[in-house]
Amino acid sequence: MSSTSRGVTVPEDETERDAQGEWGGKKGVGTYADVNGIKLYYEIHGTGRPLVLLHGGLASGATFGPNLSALAEGHQVIVPDLQGHGRTADIDRPLTPELMAGDIAALIKHLKVGQVDLVGYSLGGGVAFFTALRHPELVRKLVIVSTNLRRNAIYPEMLGQQEQVGPQAAEAMKQTPMYQLYASVAPRPEDWPRLLGKLGEAMKGDFDYSKELAQIKVPTMIVAGDSDMFPPAHAVEMFGLLGGGKRDGGWDGSGRPNARLAILPGMTHYAMGSAPALAAAVIPFLDEPAPKGP
Repeated sequence: MSSTSRGVTVPEDETERDAQGEWGGKKGVGTYADVNGIKLYYEIHGTGRPLVLLHGGLASGATFGPNLSALAEGHQVIVPDLQGHGRTADIDRPLTPELMAGDIAALIKHLKVGQVDLVGYSLGGGVAFFTALRHPELVRKLVIVSTNLRRNAIYPEMLGQQEQVGPQAAEAMKQTPMYQLYASVAPRPEDWPRLLGKLGEAMKGDFDYSKELAQIKVPTMIVAGDSDMFPPAHAVEMFGLLGGGKRDGGWDGSGRPNARLAILPGMTHYAMGSAPALAAAVIPFLDEPAPKGP
């Protein structure tokens, strides 16, 4: 997993520093924004139409690899580290997509970039979803990647693994690349058990946001792997809730819905974020002109 600081833009009114408190850290350069009660770390790569790119659980913006570079070739990519992840320290509140969506909405307003495209992977997909649901005026297009909208859509064996996530797993997980990345950039590496505990609690609760997904009006793309942690049928279900799969698209494409679906072949949940196939699938959707309203 790697990241690049190419094209980083830092607002003049922000404190210029990396996770060590100095400008020019080896692991990536960015800045912090005091928004929504949290000190949120973010980087900006490239130029063009603004795009907010949200990482998965136990990861950071540094884990998008070649996808970040590809997206930054034609967009101004804003890459935050979510609450308790990467260079953003945890605060005294639960770790939920709903609450983190408030952070992202506040960051978009703070940066004064107008409407953005939102691309979220796994946990970040949930954050992107709630941002678009609650702050549609801030979102131009939405891409939800490897993110389930019902808990029981996940394969049973994966639910069992999620139930094992908690502080008790902290020591064993120190041998994983996830911890090694976390420890290399986190303001408080000793918060690792706390992060696992909060994520574990968040994953235990039942949920079904099908009705809420159907309320999304901005152009939306659903992306999943054919070997993801939920069956492709769930991605198709989500596409259907957005009006997809109801009729033939027509010779001229006039019958297409205001949504897109991509099932990437041979793709697992864990490879999705850094696989070049993700950017290749998403960029045409982002660059396609938004459909005109009636």
